[in-house]
Amino acid sequence: MPSGTLPLATGAPIRITSVETTVVNAEMRNWVLVKVRTDQDGLYGWGEASLNWKTRAVTGAIEDLTPLVLGRDPRDIEQLVRIMTKHSYYRLGIIGVTAISGIEHALWDIFGKSVGQPVWRLLGGRVRDAVRVYTHLGLGDMRSVYDTVDVGVLREKAAAVVEQGYDALKVVIVPYGHHLTVAAERRHVDTMMATLRDTVGPDVDVMVDFHGRTASVAAALQYIDVLAPYDPLFCEEPVQPGDTEALRQVAARARCPIAAGERLVGLSEFLPVFAAKALHVAQPDLNHTGGLLEGKRIAAVADAELIGIAPHNPNGPIAGAAALHFDVSTPNFLIQEEMSGAVSWYDDVVRTPMRRTGNQWAIPTEPGLGVEVDEREAAKHPYQPEVAHSSAAVLADGTVVDW
Repeated sequence: MPSGTLPLATGAPIRITSVETTVVNAEMRNWVLVKVRTDQDGLYGWGEASLNWKTRAVTGAIEDLTPLVLGRDPRDIEQLVRIMTKHSYYRLGIIGVTAISGIEHALWDIFGKSVGQPVWRLLGGRVRDAVRVYTHLGLGDMRSVYDTVDVGVLREKAAAVVEQGYDALKVVIVPYGHHLTVAAERRHVDTMMATLRDTVGPDVDVMVDFHGRTASVAAALQYIDVLAPYDPLFCEEPVQPGDTEALRQVAARARCPIAAGERLVGLSEFLPVFAAKALHVAQPDLNHTGGLLEGKRIAAVADAELIGIAPHNPNGPIAGAAALHFDVSTPNFLIQEEMSGAVSWYDDVVRTPMRRTGNQWAIPTEPGLGVEVDEREAAKHPYQPEVAHSSAAVLADGTVVDW
């Protein structure tokens, strides 16, 4: 039986005794791994609460939330999330909700281990036989993701992704911008997308992440007009989150599907977007939006609105494991972002249930999330300040723009 797994007699009491965090620096960002211990020998759970550039804030939030869950039964997941949310008094933004998400993942891991079942079974059971995945340039290496602006490098890195068996990849090729675009920048985007399509062929799906870099509907649509002839699977976050009407206008006029949602927190922030039909693909981040239960609620409402789900996940391996169990059990799931190539030692620190064959993850069978952390290996990669990619988001005249 896997380590950390301890099936219990039905009704046997379990109590949370501690919540601990381990920070692992994955070169370009930090993973915040969360361990929830119980009073049952050998029964604990792992979660993840990674949030770029907010590592110390999130670990502090987890420490602040811990007294609210100590002594309680970890299997009462709905109640524990409700306590952490409502008894925090102040509204919890992305930092607090990320902290809750990491703890919530660990609670599901404990629950699954306690009954000897994978988490997807507890979330409603399997609705598919495999999970389609995609990666980025550099197989998830952050420098490749954000710093590839040369056509030759783009061709090389895109070919490497396809050689690894993926049939879908995402790129960030829209430049930092303002309220209008200029012809030279549009030509550069056209050249990059033409090169990409020529490299991977017509049957590999390509997603283009705008990263909210365009500051107006007009600018977003100008770039989408350039990209649409190359048949992108979707264009992602064409405008900054928070302006539902702007997103709706883009979605209504774009000649390709529009995806967004990675920076929305909880169902309450998705509801007006869904009601406005402002996107075609929703991208909740299960690491940031409240955890698996909230993710399932978001997916259910999206399904009712004829919207698909493609969870955002540029985070670490436990976040990936949580996403896998969500994907297995969610009917309107489309495709999963994954970053297993982010660092060469990805599988040394954490054993995960993600087993990829070509473009798919297999269905996991291990109890809980199927995750085990080698804490000695994790200690070899202690916290470091993350690379400030956003320092490049400045125009030639000194104007600071969205990263």
